[in-house]
Amino acid sequence: MGLPRFGRPKGVGGSQLSPNLYVANCGPAVGISYETIALVFGAFGEVSGVHAADESGARVVVSFAEEGSARAAMEALDGRPCQDLGGRSLHIRYSVLRPPTSLGPVNDSVSVSLMASELNIPGLYLLHDFVSCKEEKDLLAAVDERPWKNLSKRRVQHYGYEFCYETRNVDSKQHLGELPSFVSPVLEKISMFPSLGDAANKVLNQLTVNEYPPGVGLSPHIDTHSAFEGLIFSLSLAGPCIMEFRRYVERGWLPKASSSTDMNIENPERNSNFLRRAVYLPPRSMLLLSGEARYAWHHYIPHHKIDMVKDRMIRRGSRRVSFTFRERTEMDVYSVSLLEYLKLCSMDLRLSSQVATFSHCSLISSLLSFCIAVLITASPARTKACGPANLACLYWSRPARATSFLDEPAHDRSRPTIVSRPCWT
Repeated sequence: MGLPRFGRPKGVGGSQLSPNLYVANCGPAVGISYETIALVFGAFGEVSGVHAADESGARVVVSFAEEGSARAAMEALDGRPCQDLGGRSLHIRYSVLRPPTSLGPVNDSVSVSLMASELNIPGLYLLHDFVSCKEEKDLLAAVDERPWKNLSKRRVQHYGYEFCYETRNVDSKQHLGELPSFVSPVLEKISMFPSLGDAANKVLNQLTVNEYPPGVGLSPHIDTHSAFEGLIFSLSLAGPCIMEFRRYVERGWLPKASSSTDMNIENPERNSNFLRRAVYLPPRSMLLLSGEARYAWHHYIPHHKIDMVKDRMIRRGSRRVSFTFRERTEMDVYSVSLLEYLKLCSMDLRLSSQVATFSHCSLISSLLSFCIAVLITASPARTKACGPANLACLYWSRPARATSFLDEPAHDRSRPTIVSRPCWT
């Protein structure tokens, strides 16, 4: 994760001098560690770092403190077998750090933690070795015996209720039955999950199994507030990955709901308008999203084949399978999760910092609560049938270039508008 952005220097054949060398046919994927690479190239001068050139694991960038050291290494090793590196013939070119683009500096690196507690995100928990190796094998065998549904880049299975990627919701009328018996041991362990308290008695009635091939991740999103209750459990099996969490400070850039099965978001890192945290999810670990982690932070799996964790390159393996357990929201009950949903939606629907005050948030929250109450009171059956994600929510539309509400022309001045669409945060 966070691969340094190197490129070919200007000049014929990329011959411009540089302290950085692009080295092909060398790296962890061919059995050569970063430490060994640094040691071999260190014979020509001080090595300031060894980086993955891409996600193949077989190409690296060796950075020297001085250009002269890089030139000496290139002259000695390029195109020749290196006995200290397994006798492999190295293909070496100069490399330079790419300059910032016109969109501003790109920060594609974030420190990866091994424990959820290091991220300081309220409501986020991670337990390692939640299931045993045998339980992992049995769970994978059970889902592999059942039919998969193919999406554009991955395969899925749904139990309890099918998750609709177009609406990012479940169809309450399409009950698929109880969760399969092979997940009963997992559900029993979940009921004893630390820090749950009274929530341990909740009934998880929706399960989505995702199979991710190498290089396939998950676009930034928050599970629809009104579709599911406040606890979401995700069990990682077969392969590891990095999960990144993002809290958007302003509304300048947000991923929108997509009509396809996968949102296509190019370079979301180009916006620095959010807080970033990342944690390593090893196989057999269980992640719990609750409270602020569930309602206010987008979670995201980078589309990488290799992740960088504490200066170590970790390959994701042939596949990663996740079991995500949720509880479908009953909209005829004014649940705690719905109240949290209203509160956080209203907090995110703020104006600019010049005019956003507590009174604005309170007013919007009150209006949201009133709209929901009117819908439920007027026609409970109709409200329940239309589904929670289609309930009205307040949506503040204002010109993107306006610096504040007060700067907008009178005819463009925004106002709270009731729209029938899922509320995305």
